[in-house]
Amino acid sequence: WYQRRVRRKKALVKRELNVLDQELARINQELSKFDSRPTGGSTNEKTLDDVHGRQKFNVDPKKGIESLVSSGILNDTPEDIANLLYKGEKLNKTKIGEYLGENREPNLTVLRRFVERFEFAKMDIVTALRAFLGKFRLPGEAQKIDRMMEEFAVVYCEANSTVYSKSDTCYVLAFSIIMLNTSLHNPSVKDKLTADQFVKMNNGINDGGDLPAQLLINAYHSIKSLPFEIPEEDTQDFTITFYNPDKRGYLVKEGGKRKTWKKRYFVLTDNCLYYFVRESETEPKGIVPLENLMVTECKDRKFTFEIRSEEKFIKAAKTDSGGKMVSGNHENYRIQAANQEEMTSWMDAIRKSISKDPFYTQMQVRKKNAMSKQ
Repeated sequence: WYQRRVRRKKALVKRELNVLDQELARINQELSKFDSRPTGGSTNEKTLDDVHGRQKFNVDPKKGIESLVSSGILNDTPEDIANLLYKGEKLNKTKIGEYLGENREPNLTVLRRFVERFEFAKMDIVTALRAFLGKFRLPGEAQKIDRMMEEFAVVYCEANSTVYSKSDTCYVLAFSIIMLNTSLHNPSVKDKLTADQFVKMNNGINDGGDLPAQLLINAYHSIKSLPFEIPEEDTQDFTITFYNPDKRGYLVKEGGKRKTWKKRYFVLTDNCLYYFVRESETEPKGIVPLENLMVTECKDRKFTFEIRSEEKFIKAAKTDSGGKMVSGNHENYRIQAANQEEMTSWMDAIRKSISKDPFYTQMQVRKKNAMSKQ
């Protein structure tokens, strides 16, 4: 019995490893497609290189940096890379933390330059920690956290040498404050630290001496009144979704309420049709789930096709004027291609992506039966 159980366990582990190998191979294949993009050229090409480099960073930071450098967007210096991560525009905060925590060059020098971008002089340590920890998500590995907090302590101590005798003091206090944040704001912690306990636990950390009690009390009440805002995962980042799509390109779309025709950039992937105002954008203007829809050629307009549903409205979403995703109310989507070949190609690709829900079909039959006269 025991041997059979071990064999089953080994077989399960082997299957899981095969799945992981296949997933890694798929990701590497998708990443390699970015390497074939032409670089340099017009301002528009530069913008696209910038967007794609940042997208690539959000999957593999090292390859993303290499892509931005090779396209001339980024200088290959620790200062410029640190500046890119500090600004963090369109970069996944988890991936920033992963890159900064690596124990190799140029990551180590980039980490130092990154921390040096903060102006810590005359800033209390809680405010400094809020600014520092707000730029990325701490990685899960203890060694990476240790390196990053050590750099923070060194730079912060240098900027406030009249208060702290050495960087070890800042390091210990920083971790004490992070622990305090957990103690006060984690519901699973029953025994909350008091201000007196927090002061006592930090006695003697300033090169054998005590830090001013008021400094510690101020830190305590600052955390108690306002916990750290830890950056969330970037759940609204659509960029990984658009790697290796079934089809992409510019088409002309008819508006919903206002029947004007506008050029839009379309991406077909994962049984959904996304459209953007322009290719360089990373969040879609609209999303059309391709479920129980049909595609037909329009007879009243050249090279135009229509996506419609048997229901009154297509279930879709679009971005309103305030930037918020809301339900769309389209009875159909009319889309024009540049020529007959392009229209046929898009229609075929969309048809292949349309999924059928058997429950929906069954309900349609029942609905028709219910509405028909006996």
